[in-house]
Amino acid sequence: MERMMKNESFLMFNSKEKKYYVNGEWKSSEKYAELVSPYTKETIALIPQATREEVEEVIDVAYETRQQMAELTAYKRAAILEHIAQLFIENRQQAAEIISLESAKPIKFALAEIDRTIETYKFAAEEAKRLTGEMIPMDAAKNGANRFGYTIEEPLGVIGAITPFNFPQNLVAHKVGPAIAAGNTIVLKPASQTPLSALFLAELIDQTELPKGAYNVVTGSGGTVGDALVESDKVKMITFTGSPAVGISIRNKAGLKKVALELGSNAGVIIDKGVDLSKIVSKCVTGAFSNQGQVCISLQRTYVMDELFDEFIQQFEAGTKKLVIGSPLEESTDISAMIHPKEQERALSWIQEAVQNGAKIITGGTIDNGVLMPTILTDVPSDAKVSCQEVFAPIVVVSRISSIEEGIEAINDSNYGLQAGIFTNNIQTAFKASKLFEVGGVMINDIPTYRVDQMPYGGVKESGTGKEGLKYAIHEMTETKLIVWNQSEE
Repeated sequence: MERMMKNESFLMFNSKEKKYYVNGEWKSSEKYAELVSPYTKETIALIPQATREEVEEVIDVAYETRQQMAELTAYKRAAILEHIAQLFIENRQQAAEIISLESAKPIKFALAEIDRTIETYKFAAEEAKRLTGEMIPMDAAKNGANRFGYTIEEPLGVIGAITPFNFPQNLVAHKVGPAIAAGNTIVLKPASQTPLSALFLAELIDQTELPKGAYNVVTGSGGTVGDALVESDKVKMITFTGSPAVGISIRNKAGLKKVALELGSNAGVIIDKGVDLSKIVSKCVTGAFSNQGQVCISLQRTYVMDELFDEFIQQFEAGTKKLVIGSPLEESTDISAMIHPKEQERALSWIQEAVQNGAKIITGGTIDNGVLMPTILTDVPSDAKVSCQEVFAPIVVVSRISSIEEGIEAINDSNYGLQAGIFTNNIQTAFKASKLFEVGGVMINDIPTYRVDQMPYGGVKESGTGKEGLKYAIHEMTETKLIVWNQSEE
């Protein structure tokens, strides 16, 4: 980070005291909070804590800019999004280092996130040009003769976006990208631990031709900033990624405004007999422990057929022990600190609870040098927290099953339903699982952690409502208007 800290052109690190971004300007606030590195425990920056009045001023700016934004042509919106993607290409290393610094995501995964972010804005640019309505066959109805009907998709206006810490650029892109593509304005409240990425995005957007006031970042507590966004009549949609408790609270407060919620999961996979473990174990290690398990579709529950269970455990343990633990800024690091020491202590207590109820630790189960070691558990009761709740930590439960039906039933025995996977050589088994899994997405011969950014992404049950994926999110962020022409002369 020494090189980046000395870069005078990089506003965010010229001084430790940051500002929030509204109407193309940087604004100070009366109150600030320390932003502490999860790994080094050093203070990175002082982050403004907006008041309710300041948030409402930001909303007013976005509201006043909505018509200007709506009048941009599809060509112009696409060009702006392409420019954002290009700026990320030019600032790839810097953007990734910021992610690693503020979230302790290992740099190689942070770089991969920036690559996905670039793709996401490119997909948004492409979809901006494909935002169309449809022709309505009015004369298909008895009373539809001599009438010509069609629909258009209009922007909603102001989008309130509330984002988590675990993908501070790409999950922001999944809200900002479609909002711009659809012609909306945005007020973004980033996670308290990862505001620098959102402010860096503001620096990039400031170099584009996006109208001032169309993208705004306001930092502070969820209780202040989040509630102001949710309760404002000028905000027409809330798009939120986070915990079920907060998501349900947002839905209860939002009134008639649109709400899209991505609320996490305890994703599971089934490993059928006959599969080649040498080809799938490394995927399972990545799915379970990437970003310290702090991924909504992290592989948390693994169900292995009797015939392969012992061999799978042996290979899975060996693969896990090869992971490199250390500083997130080291290129070789696979696992670093979780987002906050309290989260590591919480996850450790869940491991201990499972052990007290009969679970066995295959590897891990300790905090060493400020890092929770990647942990594999077996013989875990289905009602243990590490199994039935979202662990959001480098912990995976491996269970023995005697039939595919048993595995499907176990995966469905959950309050969540985001994605699930199955490895099998039997096409009938694959079709059966794809039909019976109670989830939003089924991955055949892959881990449930698989995601590319143009695919529809969203869950059922307590995993949320609505879909991300650019085409699908854009549809969520528009209103369909019907227009009917009466061509009769009578």
